[in-house]
Amino acid sequence: MKKYEVMYIIRPTVESENIKTIVNNFSQIFVNYDSQVLELKELGLKDLAYEIDHHKKGYYVWLLVEATSEAIAEFNRVVRITEDIIRYIVVKEGE
Repeated sequence: MKKYEVMYIIRPTVESENIKTIVNNFSQIFVNYDSQVLELKELGLKDLAYEIDHHKKGYYVWLLVEATSEAIAEFNRVVRITEDIIRYIVVKEGE
């Protein structure tokens, strides 16, 4: 397993209860694929560097995970089809 930094931005129009659900669901993906979430930080609502889908703000979430390639592949698949996510990035730690 390798360490990855994961960051995703949730639409600012999402209700706070739904944000908790989204964060839990994405964290659960790693647990389901024999991986670990080492650190999770909800950075909150912040200004975007540029407008994305007519939004000027977004709710940032950052994770440090130790994950298998299958877990990363499943995260990438799910995050692409989740309409409430406006941007995401996965970076292998040290790159």
